[in-house]
Amino acid sequence: MCGRYTNTQSPDQIVAALSLTGHVDPATVGRFNVAPTQEVLAAVARDGALEARTMRWGLIPRWSDGPGDKRAGGRLINARVETVWSKPAFGRLVRDPKRRCLVSADGFYEWRPAERPRAPRLAVHFALPEREPFAFAGLCDLWWPSCDDDGAPLRSCTIVVGPATGPVEPIHDRQPVILDTPERRAAWLDPSVTEADLHELLAPLPAGRLEPHPVGSYVNDPDHEGERCLEPEGEAEEAAEPTLF
Repeated sequence: MCGRYTNTQSPDQIVAALSLTGHVDPATVGRFNVAPTQEVLAAVARDGALEARTMRWGLIPRWSDGPGDKRAGGRLINARVETVWSKPAFGRLVRDPKRRCLVSADGFYEWRPAERPRAPRLAVHFALPEREPFAFAGLCDLWWPSCDDDGAPLRSCTIVVGPATGPVEPIHDRQPVILDTPERRAAWLDPSVTEADLHELLAPLPAGRLEPHPVGSYVNDPDHEGERCLEPEGEAEEAAEPTLF
C-alpha cells in the first residue's frame, strides 16, 4: 500500500519536472508528510497539455453518497493493479483516459516492524536518486453534491499500487506504481494506449531503482510536517539498519 508520501519540491521545480500547466496550489507542495484525506497535487491531460489539479487523496466515486459514505467516503486511497480493472470503484476510471491522472511526488514511506515491545515503528523513505520528482499512477473522479447543495464538485484520487521489488520488499509486499519518465507518464494518460499496454506500463520499477532512507518516529504523526520528517532516529537506530537491506 501507499499510505504516506512526500512532495517536497517547490512549485517551479515540479512544473519544470512534470511539464505542468495551470495553477499549482502552494499548499500541495513542499510537503514531507502527505496523508490520506489531505489535498494533493495531481495532473490530468486536457487539450494536449498536462494541467495541474488539486484533489483530495482518497477516492470518492461519483455514485457514492460522498465523504461520509461507509462504502467509500475517501477510504479508497489505493487501487491494486491486479484488480483495478474489475473493481466497481476503479474499472470505469482506468478505462477512461480522462479519469487517469498523475499524482506528483518524490518519495513514499513504509513502516518497519518495531524492534522491541512498545517501541514505535520506524519508517523508511523510498525515493529515486537525488529525490528526483516523479508521478504515481493515479485515478480520479468527480463527486457532485445533491441538487439542494450549492457546493462545487469534489475532485478526489487514488494511487495505483502493485507488487513490491527491492529494496521495498523486505518491509512491505506492495509499493505504489511510479511513472519515472516523461514517456511513461504520457503513456498512462494516452487515450490510444490499449488495455494490454497499460498492464505492461503498470509493472513495478526494476529492483534497486529506489533508494531507502531510514527515518525517525517524527513522521508517524500525520499532523507533523517539515524536513524533520526525513531525519533519522539517531545513530543507534541507523547502525542497526544495514541488516534490512
